[in-house]
Amino acid sequence: MDSPENWRWIWLVASVLLLTGELVTAGTFFLVSFAVGAALACVLAFLGVGVAWEWLAFLAGTVGAFAALFPLRHRLDRALPQIGVGADRLVGQQALVTRPARPGDTGLVRVGREEWTAESVDGSALEEGVVVRVVEVRGTRAIVRPATGPADPVTLEPWEMP
Repeated sequence: MDSPENWRWIWLVASVLLLTGELVTAGTFFLVSFAVGAALACVLAFLGVGVAWEWLAFLAGTVGAFAALFPLRHRLDRALPQIGVGADRLVGQQALVTRPARPGDTGLVRVGREEWTAESVDGSALEEGVVVRVVEVRGTRAIVRPATGPADPVTLEPWEMP
C-alpha cells in the first residue's frame, strides 16, 4: 500500500465519490472540502510523490477548502429565506375569519385551504368575513390580529374577500 501507483487510483476514486456525495446531499459544502484534498493528493500521486506527502497534501487541501468555503456557506445560509416548518409556516399569512369569536373566545379562520381555531392577540372579538394576519401559532390555535392593507390575492381567493 506504500506504492504511489496504488494510491493514485485510491485518491481518484475517493475524490469522485466525495464529490458525488456532495452533489447528492444538501448544499452543506462539507464533502467537497474532502474531495478537493483527495484531488490534490491524486495529482501528487500521478506525479510520483511519496505517500506521506500525498497524505499531507490531502490534509492541507481539505483544511484549505474548509477555510475557503466557510464564508461562502455562511453567506448563502444568511441569504436563504427562513421558511417556517410545520404550523410556523402560517405566521405572517393572511386568513379569513369563517366563524366569529366573542371577546376572549375562539373562532375559526381559513388560511389558504386550511381551517384553524383562532383567537385575537388582545382577546378582542373576531367578526366573520374579516381578513386577519397570523402572528403566532400555539399548538393547534392561530393567534391573529386584524390585517392592515388590502387582502393578499395569493392567500385569499377573490370570492372569499370581504
